[in-house]
Amino acid sequence: MNKSWTGFNITAVVFGFAFLYIPILILIVYSFNESRLVTVWAGFSTQWYVRAFENEGLMSAAWVTIRVGLVAATIATVLGTLAALALVRHNVFRGRFLFSGMVYAPLVMPEVITGLSLLLLFVAMGMDRGMTTVILAHITFSMCFVAVVVQSRLITFDRSLEEAALDLGATPARAFMQITLPIIAPSICAGWMLAFTLSLDDLVIAQFNSGPGATTLPMKIFSQVRLGVTPEINAICAILVAAVASGVLVASLTMKRQELRRQRAEQLAAQA
Repeated sequence: MNKSWTGFNITAVVFGFAFLYIPILILIVYSFNESRLVTVWAGFSTQWYVRAFENEGLMSAAWVTIRVGLVAATIATVLGTLAALALVRHNVFRGRFLFSGMVYAPLVMPEVITGLSLLLLFVAMGMDRGMTTVILAHITFSMCFVAVVVQSRLITFDRSLEEAALDLGATPARAFMQITLPIIAPSICAGWMLAFTLSLDDLVIAQFNSGPGATTLPMKIFSQVRLGVTPEINAICAILVAAVASGVLVASLTMKRQELRRQRAEQLAAQA
């Protein structure tokens, strides 16, 4: 056993994970509760899952959240990747310090300030609040997370691979598409998943910038929880937990397989 794993460390880890995951497990268990009272167990039932899917308000909010998350995460991934490339590949250019500060500002900016500032911007531009403003707001604060993830991979990227492709006659665009992009693809996928998860989870910024027909699922859940927690909320939250856990598991397995393939390719190249 590793000597660093002392009794204190093990206890701290156990209590830490218990504090994080026991409430989630309780929520999932009580989503199968037959009683409408969320704290009184009355038997096993799946009726609240059926009612959650029959709830038009919840389903509409869930569909809005998914659409916003997919569009915002995709655009944020493209912009964040380009920002990371600019910061890593071009170490010196006019305005680099200002550019890097603008990219990383949403990381430390309180969500209330970000949401309010975007709201004032949209009002000044005369934009009606709705789906478009929510998507733009989510792109703004999630792009920086993608940039950080991709930048960390680009810093350790071996530029000699690109140089070899260029020496063999490939154009810079072709070298990037066939050499660089496949290598940094796992970090880009991780950045997209992080941006999508942040969009699904966001409440404060969406609350400031949403409008009629653009109510997201966190906003819907928050508005209903203020009147009291219902088993339908437990059911929809359990579905979200299962969806996110499945996505993380699939992504982890995919990235692991890609890493194994890369290691095998490197071993074959070394043997050759």
